[in-house]
Amino acid sequence: MQEGYARTSMDRVSAEAGVSKQTIYSHFRDKEGLFKALIERLTIACFESVFNLENLPGEPAILLRQVGEFYLTKVAENPDYVGLLRLIITESQSFPELAKLYTQTVVQRGRQILVKYFECHPELSIADPEAMAHIFFGSLNSYVIVQEILYGNEVMFLSRDRLLNTLINVVMSQSLA
Repeated sequence: MQEGYARTSMDRVSAEAGVSKQTIYSHFRDKEGLFKALIERLTIACFESVFNLENLPGEPAILLRQVGEFYLTKVAENPDYVGLLRLIITESQSFPELAKLYTQTVVQRGRQILVKYFECHPELSIADPEAMAHIFFGSLNSYVIVQEILYGNEVMFLSRDRLLNTLINVVMSQSLA
């Protein structure tokens, strides 16, 4: 993540890891496989360690707060994750396949899980679960990008609690409409 995707060679990765290049290739097949494993380690594996992704339990307001707080504290405060997100954004024009890989591995998967949760909770009266899941995770991602990558913490601070309270109110208000 220090040098970017294009400038990082598998020779350098193997030297930094203290293993042979063949060892790297036998575990990850190629540089894209290594990058995918990095994405999964920093995002999916971290999330799965806390939540059962096949069956999210709990009352909607409580679960949504847990998901939001987890994302904003355990994922977004991780300098490796913020570095990964910065790298993906920076390299997306030159390497669109990396951005697509991140979108498929992280964004699409997270959205599908939340869509399924919303569909299993008809009491929420969410007319478009996919759009609402996009709004939920999009808000969290936007917060991280603006506050952590674009220095919003210094320019236009917004507390995490304020964001989460408002975001959860938006989701929960669907059932009142």
